Amino acid sequence: MSFLSVDGTQLHYQVLGPLFPKPGVTIVFLHGLVMDNLSSWFFTVANPAAQQARVLLYDLRGHGMSDRPKQGYSITQHLDDLQELVDHVAPEDQLILVGNSFGGLLALNFARRCPERTAGLILVDAQVNDQAWRDDMLGSLRLEGEARYEKIALNFQNWLGRHSTRKSNRLARNAHELVDQTSLLDDLYASVYMDEAGLQNISAPVLAIYGEDSDIIGNADRLQRSLPRGRIQVFAGCTHSVLWEQTEALRDVILETIQEQMQALAPIPSNEPWNQPTERQVL
Repeated sequence: MSFLSVDGTQLHYQVLGPLFPKPGVTIVFLHGLVMDNLSSWFFTVANPAAQQARVLLYDLRGHGMSDRPKQGYSITQHLDDLQELVDHVAPEDQLILVGNSFGGLLALNFARRCPERTAGLILVDAQVNDQAWRDDMLGSLRLEGEARYEKIALNFQNWLGRHSTRKSNRLARNAHELVDQTSLLDDLYASVYMDEAGLQNISAPVLAIYGEDSDIIGNADRLQRSLPRGRIQVFAGCTHSVLWEQTEALRDVILETIQEQMQALAPIPSNEPWNQPTERQVL
């Protein structure tokens, strides 16, 4: 168990893999917002991924075992946290970012901010910080009283269902405190958008995975139009909770893609698949 202080906030992180990993690539797993923490990746994909390279997981500020400050939750602050962590853990490495939901949003924004550090992205039902995200996702969490709690429970019912009643109650309580007692929603609501030019300027290869029945499946269309080096895979019959609904199949796709993106760090031939127009595949 390790902690790093960023702007006075203690961030909890874990590093997996060999004691003396071969330098070059670190895989960073980014979890979702409000009712999530690093354990969602730790118990699904992170440990097998650590057989390929060093892995970094961490609890976003306000989540898990990281501190929960009253203020400081903008996308810019989250990116500052991520940049401080990777500079601390793996300052010389290229990064493969694996992000679920809001974690995918952070991965996209980090790739735009630090293209020289980003070797690849793997997005799982990723949100994109555009007008629709602000109005739909953040707008629903700005509801009052019981309506807000019902929305939280609905959005994260699959996450809660993975745990005992005791742990689920604690996660729900933590989520309510994060939403009610911090500036999280206001900070995210005021954050800058990711525009089309921003997506088009992401030079790293991207695999974007979406559930066929996800409420944000429209992001697959947007990424397919905008990413210069991307692939879209749609998991049939899945919702926004692909990580829980198809854990084993998703794990296999992620591990295979990590290997492909690591190999792509070598000089890229013109017929390399990441150089082709973004395509969509339904699994």
